[in-house]
Amino acid sequence: MGTHYNGQPDEVNALDAYIKLARATDTLYHRFARALKAHGLSTSQLGVLELLWHMGPMCQRAAAEKLLQSGGNVTTVVDNLEQRGLVRRERQVNDRRFITLHLTDAGRTLIGDVFPRHAADIADAMGALSPDELRQLGDLCRKLGKANAPKDD
Repeated sequence: MGTHYNGQPDEVNALDAYIKLARATDTLYHRFARALKAHGLSTSQLGVLELLWHMGPMCQRAAAEKLLQSGGNVTTVVDNLEQRGLVRRERQVNDRRFITLHLTDAGRTLIGDVFPRHAADIADAMGALSPDELRQLGDLCRKLGKANAPKDD
């Protein structure tokens, strides 16, 4: 279902596409969130674990930037992962504001088990599109994201 707004054609087209994009995103998000919940993980927690697994230890601020999340949100996510023994924080001796995040052995084991299943679930969900359609969707999403990214002042 698209918009019922009776505005200018460009507005109606944009709203219709936005509604479809938002609904598809929401549907996929909930599908993946249910699967992650079985492992006691939120989507944000998976994001932090996956980032550290693939990229190695990194500053908590850099992790927030890469995940496109606020520093406060990442702090909460990391607090919960740290309580479960999946990540550890390391403060730098010369600048205690600088915190490096590390996967623990338990975190590495969990993400090593969960992520391949998560990737397969994504592939299954996205299987509704052909390889060419997936490339086109990726290109369109990149174009839309770049056009609307915050501008550095």
